[in-house]
Amino acid sequence: MQARAKNLVLGIESSCDEMAAAVVEARSRQILSSVVASQIETHRPFGGVVPEVASRQHLRDVGRVCAAALQESGVALADLAGVAATCGPGLAGSLLVGLGYAKGLAYFAGLPFLGVNHLEGHLLAAFLEHEDLDFPFVGLVVSGGHSSLYLAEARGRQRLLASTRDDAAGEAFDKVAKMLGLSYPGGPAVQEAAEACAGAGVSFPLAGMKDHSLDFSYSGLKTSVLWHIKACRAAGVEPDVAAVAKGFQAAATDVLIRNTLKACDQEGCHRVVLGGGVAANARLRQALGQRCQEKGITLFCPSIPLCMDNAAMIAYAGGLRLLDGETSGFDLSVSPSLGF
Repeated sequence: MQARAKNLVLGIESSCDEMAAAVVEARSRQILSSVVASQIETHRPFGGVVPEVASRQHLRDVGRVCAAALQESGVALADLAGVAATCGPGLAGSLLVGLGYAKGLAYFAGLPFLGVNHLEGHLLAAFLEHEDLDFPFVGLVVSGGHSSLYLAEARGRQRLLASTRDDAAGEAFDKVAKMLGLSYPGGPAVQEAAEACAGAGVSFPLAGMKDHSLDFSYSGLKTSVLWHIKACRAAGVEPDVAAVAKGFQAAATDVLIRNTLKACDQEGCHRVVLGGGVAANARLRQALGQRCQEKGITLFCPSIPLCMDNAAMIAYAGGLRLLDGETSGFDLSVSPSLGF
């Protein structure tokens, strides 16, 4: 009973190709355990995530990952205050595995069940490491599936300011990496190649919207990279992979920085929260931090593990909802296109 009073929540995240489980105490923001089963090696031969393969692997992993998270935390199932799981957005099959297991576990143990928005998890992840973070803030969520800006006015009150009109930033990194013959996943591969370039890199354009919105677009940047590679080969030379990677990375991250700072000016906000897998990019973290400092804006970046898909952010978001007296029904279904 003492453990339940502490609001210990088991969180499960399975929106894409990672099966993750964690135990978090929401009041103290303490992460007692965080276990992630990655599928990078499984999907590497395909150069991207294969949804059916991901969901089948989740079925194999979910039980042992949850057991490992409980064991690592030293918390018994009976001592939990609730079970939370991602209900969307994400791959339908992957979401079904995690959500279904969480429901079954909660029902078996007589615990409250909470469905959590994956995007809200990313926006709240920084709270687990930054005690001075508070609302309101501009949140930049960038990953393989999302490139979005939000104004987070309070927990549960998020307003979409901008999103991508075609590819997400992480997807563009993967596709450019493939063009350059680099490995999957593309984000780390492009960053590593870019760091090997001593010069300025190839210059690529930054996309801007004709309607002056803060939306993102990566299709034109990808096309520019492709044309550069084709032009090099038409001239009988191979492209300088490091220079192309550095130029692409600069253009891809600069547009994120530009629009985030515009959003801060537009909303009169002086806090920025960075989240999502692309938030692990060193160039983005460094350049955004520098520009925020120049403009008197405080940047809150979670550590790399909390930028990636993880269950600690889901457990924390679920724990906060539980503290507010909220729960979800066992009839809750997955929502692959869930937004705010």
